[in-house]
Amino acid sequence: MRESTGGTRQRIQAVALELFTEQGYEKTSLREIAERLGVTKAALYYHFKSKDEIVNSFVEDRLRRMDELIDWARSQPPTLATRRALITQYADAMFSSELPSVMRFFEQNQTVLKSLSAGLQMRDRMMRLADELCRGDDSPAAQLRAALTLFAVHSSWFAVRAPNMTDEERKKVALEVADELLARIDVAG
Repeated sequence: MRESTGGTRQRIQAVALELFTEQGYEKTSLREIAERLGVTKAALYYHFKSKDEIVNSFVEDRLRRMDELIDWARSQPPTLATRRALITQYADAMFSSELPSVMRFFEQNQTVLKSLSAGLQMRDRMMRLADELCRGDDSPAAQLRAALTLFAVHSSWFAVRAPNMTDEERKKVALEVADELLARIDVAG
């Protein structure tokens, strides 16, 4: 039975993500990805011409989800309830399915991502999300708290060093810290 093109792309993405996280983006070659998949380099090239294309492919879904959250937040009043709902939805998205692996990849390959278009797009979306988290309060403290709120979700993957902690427990801790920061953003500005 022949695997679908979409299934093959997903397998390539999963294996590449695994190797990028294990070895680092720069130390992983397309040849190694093909070998781990058990396919020829030509078969891999049919789907992705470069490692950058692979990274862009798994970032695209995350960017789409972030755009949806930004659009949703803009349609809501700038209240603490909206901020809490936004960060909860963001954490839910970041902790779902394959995204914990993507988060670990980002954390371990930050230097490389700064030069890739995917990394620049991620930075832009993060700043736009932070803007929504402090909309109505443009003070420097609110801007910093908003950014740190997002960082609370991200850093839970590497700053919380509890090997037996479940993803759900990790998310709960991240949201508790995020909520403390959000509560200090002045709704009235």
